[in-house]
Amino acid sequence: MKQKFDIIRSTCVPLPLENVDTDQIIPARFLKATDRKGFGENLFRDWRYNPDGTKKDFVLNDPTYSGCILVAGKNFGCGSSREHAAWAIADYGFRVVVSSFFADIHKQNELNNFVLPVVVSEAFLAQLLADIQTNPKTEVTVDLPNQTITNEATGESEHFDINGYKKYCLMNALDDIDFLLKNKEKIEAYENK
Repeated sequence: MKQKFDIIRSTCVPLPLENVDTDQIIPARFLKATDRKGFGENLFRDWRYNPDGTKKDFVLNDPTYSGCILVAGKNFGCGSSREHAAWAIADYGFRVVVSSFFADIHKQNELNNFVLPVVVSEAFLAQLLADIQTNPKTEVTVDLPNQTITNEATGESEHFDINGYKKYCLMNALDDIDFLLKNKEKIEAYENK
């Protein structure tokens, strides 16, 4: 999951639903594992599959849509604070989730799992979802160094905010422990004063 993040250009998977909670992202019955791998196969499980395992009519089952960017409706990741939801998103292969609003804890969980949550205006989100549904080959460019997202169908861009520390960690593929270890000598020098 640790990959350096710079500029990503990709087609998108549209999920034009509001208030998608973490139980919908990864149902509670799949939370027994403590290893981050394998959660992607159960991402949106109850929306993707019938109880007998057959596929439902759901965007992740539709080969028309692909890419490493998930474009979701407002208030993505609400509900419980389960980190497994971010694990499932990352394990499925999404590197970016775009929405007009994220639940705070889920947003941090995504960042901690090398998934970039990009907050855009509601107007930008509506246009992007419309463009993707009209043309599934619509691409989006997410430029983390410049903190911009561009809808390549319209050329329209927006600036997005990100904590400077998390930006540095994403761009250098560092989790919190890696960051501390990278600064071990500085920490030890400070402690020895």
